[in-house]
Amino acid sequence: MQGRTRGEKPLILSTITAAAGAVAPAVGSHIRFEDLGLHPDVFSIGFFTLRWYSLAYIGGILLGWWYLLKLLAQPGAPMARRHADDLVFYATLGIILGGRLGYVIFYAPEMFLHPLRIFRLWDGGMSFHGGVIGTSIGLILFARKHQLNWLRVHDYIACCVPFGLFFGRLANFVNGELWGKPTDVAWGIIFERTVPFGMVEPARHPSQLYEAGLEGVVLFALLWFAFWKTKARYDPGKLVGLFVLGYGIARFTVEFFREPDSQLRAFAEHTGLHMGQWLCVPMIVGGAYLVATSAKRRVRVESISGTASVA
Repeated sequence: MQGRTRGEKPLILSTITAAAGAVAPAVGSHIRFEDLGLHPDVFSIGFFTLRWYSLAYIGGILLGWWYLLKLLAQPGAPMARRHADDLVFYATLGIILGGRLGYVIFYAPEMFLHPLRIFRLWDGGMSFHGGVIGTSIGLILFARKHQLNWLRVHDYIACCVPFGLFFGRLANFVNGELWGKPTDVAWGIIFERTVPFGMVEPARHPSQLYEAGLEGVVLFALLWFAFWKTKARYDPGKLVGLFVLGYGIARFTVEFFREPDSQLRAFAEHTGLHMGQWLCVPMIVGGAYLVATSAKRRVRVESISGTASVA
């Protein structure tokens, strides 16, 4: 009996090894993130370090500002070009404050026990959903100050947001963060330090690039077509509704391929959805409502800089 057990031992080990290989994604043919030569820092001079994530924010805001000026040059603009500088200030403040507070509230509430950590923007991250809320509050305050239609102001800003989303997701990829679930697809990437030390790193979905494509490129194309090829800008709420609806659907979908935040893994298992997906549900509902009711809010649009009606 003992001889039989010893003889079966190699067979048992080989069977276990084969089974493990069938379950775990093959990693031999996949790209390793470390081989891409990417680094979170652009450059460092003394105590100053410029990070790609910071550059993504700056680039998104500047490019969005440039595009906003082009939108405002078209008939029916809800504000004049002179408002753009003030608007960018309010929007930027809303993005930073809302994004950070949103991250703390939705993803890391334990930071409230150590308030100083909230101001350390490099510790943790930013929440897009919080940024949307913060930006919306900033735009409403801006519109009230200048006596403008706040919903139409939102329409124009919504067309500019995909630039920031695109650069932001690319920065997430460069940082090697927010990676996706294990996969065996040919384009899977082996990121570093995604599993406990000693375990084999699996190939994962580059979910950051999925989001860059959907939230950045596809969403921009949708809003570009709606603004330039239709009269959507004359229906208050339609453009921002398309943005909120489109982002909600894109983010909700990509989350199925994305690994949940480590501190919220139990929450995802318990509720069946990631925190990001739950936060997208009201966006999808609200966006659909704004689009469906936008035609009812259409009124004759008066030029901000003149007296002639333009729609």
